[in-house]
Amino acid sequence: MAEQVARTADVVIVGGGVHGCAVAYHLCRLGGLRVSLFERGYLAGGATGRSAAGVRHQFGTEINCRLAIWNIRLLEGLAEELEYPHDLEFTQGGYLLLAYTPGQLEQFKRNVALQRSLGIPSEILTPEEVARVAPALNLDGVLGASFCPRDGHVNPFHLTWAYARAAQRLGAEIHCFCPVHAIVSDGSRVRGVYTASGRVEAPVVVICAGAEGAELARAAGVDVPVYGERHQILVTEPVAHFLDPMVLCFEDGSYFKQTPHGSLLMGIGSPFEPKGYGQGSSWYFLEEMATRIVRHLPALAGVRVVRQWAGLYDITPDSQAIVGLAPLEGLWLDLGWSGHGLQFAPSIGLILAQLILDQSPLVDVSPFRPGRFAAGELIPEPACV
Repeated sequence: MAEQVARTADVVIVGGGVHGCAVAYHLCRLGGLRVSLFERGYLAGGATGRSAAGVRHQFGTEINCRLAIWNIRLLEGLAEELEYPHDLEFTQGGYLLLAYTPGQLEQFKRNVALQRSLGIPSEILTPEEVARVAPALNLDGVLGASFCPRDGHVNPFHLTWAYARAAQRLGAEIHCFCPVHAIVSDGSRVRGVYTASGRVEAPVVVICAGAEGAELARAAGVDVPVYGERHQILVTEPVAHFLDPMVLCFEDGSYFKQTPHGSLLMGIGSPFEPKGYGQGSSWYFLEEMATRIVRHLPALAGVRVVRQWAGLYDITPDSQAIVGLAPLEGLWLDLGWSGHGLQFAPSIGLILAQLILDQSPLVDVSPFRPGRFAAGELIPEPACV
């Protein structure tokens, strides 16, 4: 990573997760801009590296479905595009969303109808068909599921490093362990940032730093309705491969996958997790997650837990992202992804760079504009866990 901090840049990016690194790459590739990225810790050390890293087409709003098509299309050839010498571990074993009530199943049917109208090969499965896709699942109470075979999961660290290294080859400066303390402005437009290494002048600043990035925007006078919420992950020892799809259970909010290395990685979308910035792990989660996973996957009884961690969701009122130009000229926002941010980095990294360069975007993301909340134009996403 860069050692000397340039005192001027065309664009400063705050946040060294996958979104920040993807935006940096595309700004350098498309515009040849002088880009400086600042990360308070190590790359992918925040929400990116603490996520379950699922990638799916199966959303219930048109904008997310359109972006998802591009996410997966880009991921399928991304290692080659970025000249990354390692495996991104992008595994397409499908995504299985389990319905336990008639209401959940009806929502899945609406979602699939939307997805198929856009060319996504998702489908509704009966319990018998679910058993063929994932024989190890306990299907007690399952009424059906939605499934898309092109969905899957990726290694979040390799994905971030691939973008970062490609951005650096194109001239981007990446500064780790160098937090941004404040946005510099003259009241009407951005002038730069204050970092741990001093002031950097720049006419454009992009905040890709999740819940804590929202605090940085608020300190600059830009109100963004985003709050942090802890979510936890449990990881088992490696076992012989037996689970192809990533599974989401809409009964209890649990989700789980088997990594290419054999470990099972799992979490729970719980409304009872504390709000704020705490990322400590809890004994309650360990016990509750272990109980739930054995109910869903009885074969895991007796398998040992080897790791537990926590990270932050950055949540908005409609569980949709905030992407676009803030009321402060020169300040761009890319946050509020509400738990499904990593998988949107390929499309949003390109789109945000196109918008900053005043080019036509791959997909119209104006529904994600920061001003939608004040205007009462929310776009709730029904397929969130």
